[in-house]
Amino acid sequence: MTGIDDDEDRADALFHALADRTRRDIMRRVLAGEHSVSALAAKYDMSFAAVQKHVVVLEKAGLLVKRRSGREQLASGDVAAVRSVASMLTELEQIWRGRIARIDELIASETTTGLNEED
Repeated sequence: MTGIDDDEDRADALFHALADRTRRDIMRRVLAGEHSVSALAAKYDMSFAAVQKHVVVLEKAGLLVKRRSGREQLASGDVAAVRSVASMLTELEQIWRGRIARIDELIASETTTGLNEED
């Protein structure tokens, strides 16, 4: 049962990290290429510390990887983690599509039943 709990905790962390507009924008930037955290911070109207906190949330969720290069921290996006988010969303979409298909079947059967009763 722990595997399921671990998966759910990971999903919570991923979606929490992506729930913020600034973090999604940071992800777009680091998926396009590696950026120093200070270069990222220069793009936003907030303090370096605030941007650093966003980067930490993304890193803890596994969406972003940091490495040191001299005095700089370089951040890059983890494509595999983004794919796992896409996979989770696809799974939810399949469940949703299945429910819609069942509703369509029920409506069709009620329509057919209703037609037969009028004959």
